Amino acid sequence: MKTKPLFIVMSAPSGCGKSTLIDMLLQEYHDIVYSISCTTRAPRGEEEDGLDYHFLSKERFETLIGENAFLEYAKVHDNYYGTLKAPIVEVLAEGNSMILDIDVQGAAKVREHVKKLPNDDPLKIGYVDIFINPPSMEDLRERLERRGTDARDVIEKRMANAEGEMSRAGEYMFQVTNDDLAVCYKRLCDLIDALSGRM
Repeated sequence: MKTKPLFIVMSAPSGCGKSTLIDMLLQEYHDIVYSISCTTRAPRGEEEDGLDYHFLSKERFETLIGENAFLEYAKVHDNYYGTLKAPIVEVLAEGNSMILDIDVQGAAKVREHVKKLPNDDPLKIGYVDIFINPPSMEDLRERLERRGTDARDVIEKRMANAEGEMSRAGEYMFQVTNDDLAVCYKRLCDLIDALSGRM
């Protein structure tokens, strides 16, 4: 069945289950490809080049900026992070969809970029952005505390960030609340099926 290639941009506050949802989508939809970001920071732990990130030198990254190769990029704590345009264009040209896991600032930059493209550009034709909401701020706090990976001050910072991010959820075409993982996943699948013409 011929489906429309989608360029899916997904954001959520930390702890909303976005990574889990994306992993579930990638396992079920073999025509969805995960966008691997570029960064100038050093690999951490088990991270592999080309799998977790494309690890680039600062010089290479800045050359690519000069070549207008990025859909969006940002400098965070002295390191660059960015999304290359070419791999997304290639994936869509092959008839597959690309999913991008990105924060609200990055998503806003991608949205601006796509808005300026001609109407027949594949990136514009297939573009869809989705924001994953927690059921409530209390629930999000509980999830972050349950994870047991962050110190209290980090949790407070994440909560403050989440509030700022959620205040921008209205900028997205679609919002899905992750109150129950299976239900939320089903909503996402229904959305992707409808938009790509699988229905």
